[in-house]
Amino acid sequence: MPAKRIIKKYANRRLYDTEDSRYVTLKDIKSIIALGTEVKIIDDTNNNDITRALLLQIVSEQELGGTPLLNEAVLNQLIRFYGHPMQDMMSGFIANSIKTFISQQEAMQEQMQQFIEASPFGNFQEMAAKNMQAMADMQRQFFNSAKSDSNEANKDKTEE
Repeated sequence: MPAKRIIKKYANRRLYDTEDSRYVTLKDIKSIIALGTEVKIIDDTNNNDITRALLLQIVSEQELGGTPLLNEAVLNQLIRFYGHPMQDMMSGFIANSIKTFISQQEAMQEQMQQFIEASPFGNFQEMAAKNMQAMADMQRQFFNSAKSDSNEANKDKTEE
């Protein structure tokens, strides 16, 4: 597993990406995570790991804008599990459910890609790409031919 990307939060509340050596926003961190990179956010004043707090802030902002991922019923159920004897089990269940969902989604995408490549659509796509390349080659030859004809005409004029 690749190392987590370290983000430092300074006293002035600015976030600093140590890998890219630049200041980032929560939106930037969301983009980094969306690309598949895990992050670890450290409070620079006391070296405390504040990753969960900032990830929750990102989730909260996402839930308030656009289409929420967690509806009110789900949020109510989550709140009910805090302090419940089954809290740890629920946490593991949610994590495993998301992992399973992601692996099923990846498998389905792979199957769709194989279907497209094996179907006539894949052949049409390949044929279209070859036709585009052939057209580009013909166009290049035409312009090269026109250019050399123009150079020969200019050369003939200078010789007269």
